[in-house]
Amino acid sequence: MRIPRIYTDSPLAVGSLCSLDDNAANHVGRVLRMQAGQELRLFNGDGQDYLAAITEAGKKHVEVEVTGATDNHTESSLRVVLAQTLSKGDRMDYAVQKAVEMGVTDIVPLTTERCDVKLKGDREDKRLRHWQQVAISAAEQCGRARVPEIQPVMTVQQWLDYAQAFDLRLVLHHRTEHSLNTLKKPSGVALMIGPEGGLSAGEIALAESHGFLPVALGPRVLRTETAPVAAIALCQWLWGDIGT
Repeated sequence: MRIPRIYTDSPLAVGSLCSLDDNAANHVGRVLRMQAGQELRLFNGDGQDYLAAITEAGKKHVEVEVTGATDNHTESSLRVVLAQTLSKGDRMDYAVQKAVEMGVTDIVPLTTERCDVKLKGDREDKRLRHWQQVAISAAEQCGRARVPEIQPVMTVQQWLDYAQAFDLRLVLHHRTEHSLNTLKKPSGVALMIGPEGGLSAGEIALAESHGFLPVALGPRVLRTETAPVAAIALCQWLWGDIGT
């Protein structure tokens, strides 16, 4: 039987007893309905996976004994931060989930001129928490050592200022001759993805004025939720840990 892999923000140490945080306890006790004596694999972002046995299980409280630890080497040496324009329905969920699987470091929800999603106040907070949970679930499933952080929603200008720390800044644009395989290996990549209708000419020009290079992934126009998956996979192939 497959041992469930669960993220918790609780400190973990071999030989210790640990009460799982609320989200992890709810998933183990209420969703999975696990019982005392069953095993879990836990991780909290410190670079290790922990084997643990449940000592007490309820719908709201789960206590475990940590019995072992192994180093987790699934994180790429390439830092990739994705600015993904907000999209409707489950398309944003898909983009977040697959970006996590491809090894993205952080995700910035982005508002642009042609973005048709408006988030404010409690609704924005609720969506950010939801996307963070999507990222947690994806990290649990794909075996990552850490969970990428969902940053607050940013405007284009806020994102361009935020991304200045990266030595390679890319904006996807299918009407350009630049391609990824002509670029030198960077230490980190800031990747900007537009909405379904694409970024405006003004936004692309503004990005270029902030050191962003327009790049194309090929001759076909990709949907907004497909583009980050393809772009991050190519970045990891060229400069990261895919294919090594």
